[in-house]
This record gives sequence, structure tokens and C-alpha cells, in this order.
Amino acid sequence: MAADKSPTFYATDDQRWRAVMARDADADGEFLYSVASTGVYCKPSCAARQPKRENVAFHENCAAAERAGFRPCLRCKPNEPDLLQRQRETIERACRSIEQNETSLNLDELAQQAGMSRFHFQRTFKKIVGITPKQFQQTLRATRAKAALQKEPRVTDAIYAAGFNSSGHFYAGADRMLGMKAQQFQRGGADVRIRYGAIPCALGTLLLAATQKGICRIDIGDSAADLIEALHRHFPRAQLEPMDAQIEQWLRELVQFVERPHSALQLPLDIQGTAFQRQVWQALQAIPLGTTTSYTEIAARIGKPSAVRAVATACASNTLALIIPCHRVIRGNGELAGYRWGIERKRELLQREAKQNTSLPVSSQSLRPAKSPHSQSES
Repeated sequence: MAADKSPTFYATDDQRWRAVMARDADADGEFLYSVASTGVYCKPSCAARQPKRENVAFHENCAAAERAGFRPCLRCKPNEPDLLQRQRETIERACRSIEQNETSLNLDELAQQAGMSRFHFQRTFKKIVGITPKQFQQTLRATRAKAALQKEPRVTDAIYAAGFNSSGHFYAGADRMLGMKAQQFQRGGADVRIRYGAIPCALGTLLLAATQKGICRIDIGDSAADLIEALHRHFPRAQLEPMDAQIEQWLRELVQFVERPHSALQLPLDIQGTAFQRQVWQALQAIPLGTTTSYTEIAARIGKPSAVRAVATACASNTLALIIPCHRVIRGNGELAGYRWGIERKRELLQREAKQNTSLPVSSQSLRPAKSPHSQSES
């Protein structure tokens, strides 16, 4: 499995020289090199004629190279932001503009603000963010819609308050986005039957909640009372029912997975999320037991190599602990990064899985929810 190139990948002079010889663009930003015969310093990817090894020295940054008496190369301009960095800054400004506007901005308006052509802006935005400007705005509106539905007295008011320009666009994806009808979500889950249960495990307490379509939430916490209170806050008017035999069985399967991790955990799911989130979550389910990968690797697997930040956000939005194993995603330098259920729980899970690692491949669940034993339809 490919790993991120981190500063440790260029820790020695030999490693850095190999990067210079390969004109490795991934090494840009990690170090600079100077050439005694020309008096300049360059990025590792500089396209200038390659120097002799005896004339080369390495520097951590521009200031260090200039203190040593070297001037910046006029070809690779190591003292100026590179193209990718400039593009990221431009797209970040565009994202902030989208977030600050209550109404949608069309592609022409966004491109004009960025000083780009329509086509170039669209392509650059997708390269940096991982999704198109339209998809980004749809995801933002979905988040706003959830908040607006809990405040506005009428669904129609909430739709337009969230930035949807027509009710049709909203209702087309409302069930998948909210997990229920918009009116039901607005009423705090009224008329929605959610069975739930909580049970102690090695990580603390597990809570599992399920609709008739399948499991919609798996939380880990310190106490059952706190987890149940959080479930009530999310669905204040839902018909919450204590666990039945089916919920108890699913909980015991999860506890067994925690105690003795294995790759055969298959449970019916009722998943809500955007198309991009579901794509990321499906990639997470393909990570083999006992192994880890990076946000960069997941972004590459889904065909969006520049969407590392968006992938991290999708991981943080996961509400199905264990089944969608976001705990197996770490930073490229080996650090554990965040985990919505606590970094110590993430460490414990990974240690347990590493000890229990088998040669069997993970059976990847489809993100098309499995049929619930209580329903003949799929979500």
C-alpha cells in the first residue's frame, strides 16, 4: 500500500539527492538545494540542468539558503508560492465566498471572482476540493437544510432559507440526505420508529440505533445515559423504542468484533450522506483488517487525489463506528489524527486489530443498505 511522502522520506542527504535526480515534485516544500557552481538555490523539481553531486548542498528553507549566500533560481522561483499553492489559496477564497452567500453562486460568478475562465475554474476547483462547485454548494445547502428544518415553521421556508432555488431540487435527494421525509426531520423525527440499545464493551459503551431500513447510528461513549441523551437530541420527537431481540443480537456482534476483531461483520445499514461521503465510506470499508491507510491514499482510490481535505471531513462525518472503519485512516506520517469517538479508542481499536490480523480479505459491504428483516424494501 502506498504511503504519504512525509518529511522523514527526505530525512537524509542521500534521500534528498535521489529526489533532486528524479526531479520529484512531491519533495517541493520539504527542502531546497543549492549549487555552488552557479550560486543559486532551487526546488527539488527544478527543470534546470542537473548539477554535480559535489556542488550540491541542502537547506530547510529559503532563509537558510540565502544565509549561506545563495540567491533564488529564476527558473523554478523557490522563494515564490508554487502553482498548486496559489491554486489552493484561490479555491479556498472561493469556498469562503460560497459559504458566506446565502444564495447559490453560479459558475460564471465564481470564475470571475477567481480571475479564471469558467472551464479552468471548474477543473481547478474539482482538483483541489475533490468535487465540483455545484456539488460543494449542494453539500453546503444540505447542511443548512438540516439546521433550517429545525428552526423554520414550514418546510418550504426551510428549503429556501438553505439556499435551494426550488423545492424540487431539495425533495429529489431529501430522503437520502436526511434519512426520512423532510416533514418528519423537521418534527424531530416524528412518526419515525427508531429502536436502540446500549451495552458495555472494552471501549466504553456502545449504542446502536436502527430504523426499519437498517442501522442508522453506532456511537461509542463513556455512559449509556449520555449516548441515549444525544440520540434524543438528534431525534427529539422520534418514536424511540428500547432494544428488542434483533437490536440485542446486533449489539452483541459489535461487542464480539471489538473483543476479537474479524472481517466478517455484516449488518443491514440505513446510511445517509452525500454522494461524495458515500464514496469515501465505501472506500473505508475496503481497508483490510489490521492495516491502516492515509487520507491521501483514500483520495487516490476514489479518483480524486487532491481531495484529501474533503476525505478527512467525510471521515469525521461518519456516524457508524466500527462498521465504516474510519479508525483505520491515519496521517501520512503515521500519526493517528482525529477520531470523533476519541483518539485513545482509535489507538485501542488499531492495536486490537493488529494483534488479530488474519490473511483473510475484508468483505466490503456495499453502501446500498441491506434489506432489513423488518422491511421488504431497500433504502
